Amino acid sequence: MNRTVIPELLDSDAGSADEVQGSLADLRFFNRWFGGVATTSALLKLVAERTRAARLSLLEVAAGSGDVPKAAREDLKTRRLDLDVTLLDRSRAHLNGAAADNAGRSAPAAIVGDALSLPFGDGTFDLVGCGLFAHHLDPDQLLKFVDEGLRVCRVAVLINDLIRHPLHLALVYAGLPLYRSRLTRHDAPASVRCSYTTTEMLGLLERTRATRIELHRHYLFRMGAIAWK
Repeated sequence: MNRTVIPELLDSDAGSADEVQGSLADLRFFNRWFGGVATTSALLKLVAERTRAARLSLLEVAAGSGDVPKAAREDLKTRRLDLDVTLLDRSRAHLNGAAADNAGRSAPAAIVGDALSLPFGDGTFDLVGCGLFAHHLDPDQLLKFVDEGLRVCRVAVLINDLIRHPLHLALVYAGLPLYRSRLTRHDAPASVRCSYTTTEMLGLLERTRATRIELHRHYLFRMGAIAWK
């Protein structure tokens, strides 16, 4: 199954405000039940174990409403790890749902910015992460994003993304009636088609400035990659 790039409607702001919010709600559902939150939590736990950190700061890129890092933050509380989250997205409309969490913490800082030219100084955050973003980038853009993330972080860049596979695509098509937004009905199969395999991702990350790469498979065709600084 070759990688096929199909422009996604959510990226192009093609939908109405209600359709965009419906698509973001679909993404929150996918991340909660189909491996998104679990993959990010696993990556953060691994970094915390390796660094023996009690507190980590995370810049989440292409964050949308930030539901994944916020859910991971709650999960990590059970391990006595404090996660300080900052959200970045290209669209203010995507960030509008970045509300306070159930524990009463204030909403994370939410910043509009370019993932390929992060508006932060060197070593501003411990970690730079992204979920369901890497497949939106062509290989050269992905290399640029990871190197930019390595500049801005002190420890590692974390990538949580889909794995391209024919069975994954079949499952996405089977779920089309469940999606709330027409944007999702277009974008979900497009996302799988333009995702990378684990072999492709590993090969690309080895071309970055990272000193070491780890890549793990997770539930329901998710990959979790760590590019260590």
